[in-house]
Amino acid sequence: MRLFGFLLVVFLAFVGFVSAANATVRIEIDLSTQRMHVESSKGTYDWPVSTARSGYSTPRGYYAPTGLQRMHYSKKYHMSPMPYSIFFRGGYAIHGTYATGSLGRPASHGCVRLSPGNAAQLFHMVQAEGARISITGSPAGATRYASLRHHHHTHYASLHGHGAHHAHALAYASAHHRHSISVRSWQAHPYYAPFDY
Repeated sequence: MRLFGFLLVVFLAFVGFVSAANATVRIEIDLSTQRMHVESSKGTYDWPVSTARSGYSTPRGYYAPTGLQRMHYSKKYHMSPMPYSIFFRGGYAIHGTYATGSLGRPASHGCVRLSPGNAAQLFHMVQAEGARISITGSPAGATRYASLRHHHHTHYASLHGHGAHHAHALAYASAHHRHSISVRSWQAHPYYAPFDY
């Protein structure tokens, strides 16, 4: 009987050790609320983030980290510092920012920004345990675009003077200058509003 008890304790300790070794940090980012929820063996955390501002996009989907860098400097954006970078898709990363006043609202070029302290804590958790990253929700720009498109004004040219808007139109033009956007670009960034309202 003692042998069975001993083996049971050894087995449970082994299962606990394997579970701890295979623990994975779960990172859930909600673009709608600009919040990050983190679950790890160290605890559960909820932090404000900044994701892509208007004209840029943060990719939605499910990812695993592809690289970790204690300090990265963006070659694309004027050597901007990206402390505690957790790369998950190409040049997209979760990283610290010194613009902490912008946390809680869209402000980035597409990366997910955190306060430097939270970024360091997350970096060390992911370094120790690995991670699964989930990015969901609708960016704020998608709602803005949908609401603004209903207020689009059209100007008509008429045969009967410039004041007769109800006459037969020769042509019409948008009140705002439209920028053309390719289908491929739209597919990559469907929430990008190409119209400058």
